[in-house]
Amino acid sequence: MPTLSTKATTLWAKKRPTENGKQLWLPLIIHLIDTQNVINYLFNQWLSPNQRRILAGNLSDEDIHKLIKFAGFTHDIGKATPAFQTKPSWGHDDLLDDELIEKLIRNGFPELNDIHLPSRSASPHARAGEAILDKYEVPDSIGAIIGGHHGKPEFSRQKDDINVHTSNYYQCEKDPVIQANWIEVQKELMDYALESSGYQTVSQIPTITQPQAVILEGLLIMADWLASSEYLLDDEETVLFPLIEINQTYADVDTTNRFHQAMANWNLNGEWQPQPVDTTTDPYEARWGFHARPVQAAMTDAIEKTIDPGMVIVEAGMGLGKTEIALLAAEQLAYIKGQDGIFMGLPTQATSNAMFDRVSDWLTTIAKSQGESFPIKLIHGKAQFNRDYTSLPKASNVGDPNAVVVNSWFSGKKSILTKFTVGTIDNLLSMGLKQKHLFLKHLGFSGKVVIIDEVHAYDAYMNQYLYKAITWLGAYHVPIVILSATLPKEKRNALLKAYLKGKYGIKYQQTFQAPAGWQEQQAYPLLSILDGNQLKQVTHFPGQSSQPSTKLQVYRLNLDDADLIQAVLKKISGGGIAGIVVNTVKRAQALAKLVPEDVKMMLFHSAFVATDRESQEEALQKTIGKGATRPAKMIVIGTQVLEQSLDIDFDVLYTDIAPIDLILQRAGRLHRHNIPRPKALESPQVYIMGINGPGDYGDANESIYPKYLLMKSDYFLEATVMLPNDISKLVQKVYDRTTDAEIPQEKMPGIANARAEFDKHLDQEKSKAKAFQIAAPQYAGHPTIHKWLKRSQSGIDTNEQKANAAVRDIRETLEVILVQHTSKGDRLIDGRRLADVSSQNIAQQVIRLPAATTLDIDAAINTLESLTSTYYPEWQQDIWLKGALALPLDTHLSAKLGDWNLSYSSKFGLSYSKEDDHG
Repeated sequence: MPTLSTKATTLWAKKRPTENGKQLWLPLIIHLIDTQNVINYLFNQWLSPNQRRILAGNLSDEDIHKLIKFAGFTHDIGKATPAFQTKPSWGHDDLLDDELIEKLIRNGFPELNDIHLPSRSASPHARAGEAILDKYEVPDSIGAIIGGHHGKPEFSRQKDDINVHTSNYYQCEKDPVIQANWIEVQKELMDYALESSGYQTVSQIPTITQPQAVILEGLLIMADWLASSEYLLDDEETVLFPLIEINQTYADVDTTNRFHQAMANWNLNGEWQPQPVDTTTDPYEARWGFHARPVQAAMTDAIEKTIDPGMVIVEAGMGLGKTEIALLAAEQLAYIKGQDGIFMGLPTQATSNAMFDRVSDWLTTIAKSQGESFPIKLIHGKAQFNRDYTSLPKASNVGDPNAVVVNSWFSGKKSILTKFTVGTIDNLLSMGLKQKHLFLKHLGFSGKVVIIDEVHAYDAYMNQYLYKAITWLGAYHVPIVILSATLPKEKRNALLKAYLKGKYGIKYQQTFQAPAGWQEQQAYPLLSILDGNQLKQVTHFPGQSSQPSTKLQVYRLNLDDADLIQAVLKKISGGGIAGIVVNTVKRAQALAKLVPEDVKMMLFHSAFVATDRESQEEALQKTIGKGATRPAKMIVIGTQVLEQSLDIDFDVLYTDIAPIDLILQRAGRLHRHNIPRPKALESPQVYIMGINGPGDYGDANESIYPKYLLMKSDYFLEATVMLPNDISKLVQKVYDRTTDAEIPQEKMPGIANARAEFDKHLDQEKSKAKAFQIAAPQYAGHPTIHKWLKRSQSGIDTNEQKANAAVRDIRETLEVILVQHTSKGDRLIDGRRLADVSSQNIAQQVIRLPAATTLDIDAAINTLESLTSTYYPEWQQDIWLKGALALPLDTHLSAKLGDWNLSYSSKFGLSYSKEDDHG
């Protein structure tokens, strides 16, 4: 390495005073070396083999290592400018700032204490770094990465910034003597970057593709954040890359030892080394203690035979064990492709919570087999309230090496970098959403096997983000496992094409091979595998014919709420569990209030505080889940959350009209387990509610689901359905446009108008979804990541909730913390005094207000902020409660917000009505 001048080693990268009056700083050269070491380590030790291949592209192993190190060192070269070096410290510690300015003056930067930079903010250090690299003719694709390493790339090259804002780079506009100091030190750092990376000249630095650049940018951001971490987040005793005292210099620091010690303290987890799945014996028995069903065994065997697996789509009946197929597939695909983690995506927080336990159990088995501890993360807005998740040991404290742990360095935007993750589908959909630090999401997903459960559950708007995410996963050759019991063939084909387009480009058709009729395939069960550019479909499963089929009796029922409850009570008079699934929270609450007090009842919907919702999920699984001790008689009432992924079992089902795939999903909770039934309920029965007449399903149902799909579902759903054989046939009939001709006009009057309205809505949703989406991967002409995140939506860069709402097209609503405020003091809604509980307990009382009650969202925020600051001003100083909004309830757990009356009960949840509703 070249000898560094005192001038170069005096530049600072970080500075801060401590609480006890110490002054700390970090020389720029140390931070550049730290980051170069860290990114090289992450490339070699943390990335999966598949990620290393994708990032390297056509580069040799030697060339990609040079590029990685060059990016790591030069990422903050823009700090070697007067615009940065004269920046005040956070908190404006004048003593510290003056000390460092004096140090710079003494070591070769005269007149720095008399500098005037009117446009300092025009050249932030990331932009300045790109400008300096542009000046030295580093390829645009690399310069753009340096310019974007704070999360958002520039819109174009920055070479001209030096000419426009010369004093930001060289201290003054015209004095060549003063300017020479900065030009020399920038060149010295550039030369050091080249030599320490293994380059002799800038001309050896390669141009890379856009997908390579996205992954490299994500890796650089991660490396920079890690090299900027002084301690582990959950342990301030565990040192990573600390600042040094003001009287210390670069010469006092052993950067090699510093790096090795930091990595030993940070990398607290084992590395998953996927092994081949032994299909000569029964892997299901080895993993879960049961024998594989014929479909499970055949699908696992077929996946094992793939050479270059891309997308795997599993279509099979509810309760068949698709989750186990997917987890074994994750092991198989991770081994074949060289991935070292998984992401399991589900539609809701409730289904994510239920799945988390299953994935955690599976991962524990893997950890024990390898003798390692593996990090896992539950990623959704209420994860901190999941007791199973929060009870896991911290990685820094774990004593048992055969464990599943939580590493809290991977928090916030870094969460998806955790190797094993379970969470809501928003995390995956937002891969396609323009937002700051999106590169980290792409980095996190690119090293995993991605499993998408209940893929049918996403609407037209969300599908656009899903297809975009899958296209990028295809570009990274990420293996994907998609699960559904009710997948329209049109969506299956769209998923396959999205992946092919990402992996092979828009001309994938030229080499694509597929069996005849693949686009019309209606076999069920069905396994579709993209193996390289070839689609393979498994349609026959030896032994499947011996599996029992279920005859489902379907009835239409049109009763008012009171008569419905009486009919349900009569149906279970001899015992049994009745499930009632309705389309709105209001209807669920109204029905629940009609159930007699002496009949056991559970209500399940989204309008409960997090603690009540969590305990309800647990109680539901323990009451009617697998292996549960079931009560003799019970009614379970809920909304759509009951139809997805929950392994619960009803004896009889009542459901509001819905699209056929959702009706069948709800029916999938019927007779799910092999247990004795009450005599009157030995055969599964479904009662469809809300059909007023042909094509008339009421305003509430028609506002939630497209009338066109309700009409087709109503028409094609016959009195008897054979499960699983009829599932695909029914789904395809409803979603295939050509079957409209089979419906006589007199049977469904107005269906043509309903279809036109449906098509118009579909086009609107697709167009709306594109507004803030990233483009598909670009290859031709070596495009950079410039403009990649241009025109992002307001607010989503800093608010993950807004980002999640953006990919679901949910109108922004407010979350509040429910507390009871009375003359006798403040309490939680369960009666505990606020003064006696932790702020974390208070934060758990969070609930989302119904959208109808916050139409004037600014007025609602002003009201709630005023109430919060009046009653709970101390919240602003609390780590859990800062920024939270309180909704104080009276002694009856009621409150008024604008024109709305709100009330809460742990039995029924949050209810709301307008003032004039009682008039």
